[in-house]
Amino acid sequence: MIIDLRSDTVTKPTKGMKEAMFSAPVGDDVFGEDPTVSALEEKIASLFGMEASIFCPSGTMTNQIAIRLHTRIQTEVICHKYSHIYLYEGGGIMSNSLASVKLLEGNLGKITASQVAASINPDDIHAPETTMVSLENTMNKGGGSIYELEEVIPIKKVCEEYGLKLHLDGARLFNALVETGDNPKEWGAQFDTISICLSKGLGCPVGSLLVGSKTDIKRARKVRKVMGGGMRQAGFLAAAGIYALDHQVARLKEDHGRAKALGEMLLKKSFVPEVLPVATNIAIARLDGITPEFFLEKLGEKHIKAVKFGPDLVRFVTHHDFGDDHLEEFGKRIGEL
Repeated sequence: MIIDLRSDTVTKPTKGMKEAMFSAPVGDDVFGEDPTVSALEEKIASLFGMEASIFCPSGTMTNQIAIRLHTRIQTEVICHKYSHIYLYEGGGIMSNSLASVKLLEGNLGKITASQVAASINPDDIHAPETTMVSLENTMNKGGGSIYELEEVIPIKKVCEEYGLKLHLDGARLFNALVETGDNPKEWGAQFDTISICLSKGLGCPVGSLLVGSKTDIKRARKVRKVMGGGMRQAGFLAAAGIYALDHQVARLKEDHGRAKALGEMLLKKSFVPEVLPVATNIAIARLDGITPEFFLEKLGEKHIKAVKFGPDLVRFVTHHDFGDDHLEEFGKRIGEL
């Protein structure tokens, strides 16, 4: 048995999801004629109480489209220094939008309203104009940490005061929502745009959505086109998203429970002095006395896959293809190291 904990993107479609995909009515979505894509876009927009959404191949694309919408040349994006939009999207802020970025520190990957206010550039020809703030929930590099709504509302107020756009990289937003119990509409009310990934915890093979105003999403379609994201009979993929939203959200709590148990197993090892607080489905182990490369090599010998996440960090991510039997087997194998 191979235990793959590199990411929740390694999941395979369930039987029910495949059946939904194979039976989906489709059309040409670039012409706006795919009924299943339209149904998914309407469903997610309604869920968050926002006007419209657009279906894209990836979360990188939805994030980068949002940045294009909210910036222009010689403007600046405020985000945490560990943000996915900065670290893991190929320099897209610069290459796609010709924008600058201001990187902030923050506990477990989160920033505060006071930090945002202090980071807004003055009206000065020497500085780029601040136009956008981006948050990430859950925060990948923060060990799956969760922004509470009470932390976001003050940031929204700062953005309104200074005329800034507020974007949410919600790649694992549903992981946060099942923990907090918040109504998605409460989150939709705080942001100009939200990126939602379907291919992580929700288990779809492909796809993310960008949610926002009708005006922004109309512009987003043109940006998606130039990025090569216009898909034709995409309803086969959109059907997986509809199925996931209907059937695979509540079960995310199971992934969180297994991640916590996995973290406790790791802490029993003498070479793991710390596991970052496990809030959702990510457990990040800090190593002492060994390198991540050496640890991953030893894990590989036990047919366990994980990823290096820093000079002394290794990340494990639980998902719907990692069940109780896998957790038990992981405990046995890690105990042998």
